[in-house]
Amino acid sequence: MGRTKGGLNSKLHAVCDGKGRPVWLYLTVGQVSDFRGADVLLADLPDETEEVIGDRACDSNRIRRILVEQNITVCIPPKKNRKSKPPYDWHLCKKRRLIENMFAKLKDRRRVATRYDRCAHTFLSAIHIAATFIFWLRE
Repeated sequence: MGRTKGGLNSKLHAVCDGKGRPVWLYLTVGQVSDFRGADVLLADLPDETEEVIGDRACDSNRIRRILVEQNITVCIPPKKNRKSKPPYDWHLCKKRRLIENMFAKLKDRRRVATRYDRCAHTFLSAIHIAATFIFWLRE
């Protein structure tokens, strides 16, 4: 767990498939930048990845360049303070709701939402169990 002004917290980064089911999950401490989580997850993207939809926190030229080199469509809205704003497909960005819904479904589980676990590996294990039950076993 990382210490921030709000107390102890952590960040969960995820790669989802086209149906909003988590494929890769990565946990970082709260005060770490979103770029560290993005670097780890983008290094292990599945081969059949056609498009990446991210949020403003992942907006960087380096991430865009890495994805374009792999012939992946990039849909990341530019940050508000960015001087040269690259274009993005607004309609494709609406599919981001699938990812937000995935996080909401995970947080419906009390153990995940409140983070009772002190160890990161125990907490990530609880997230994996919840994700397996919610997204893969219920189908």
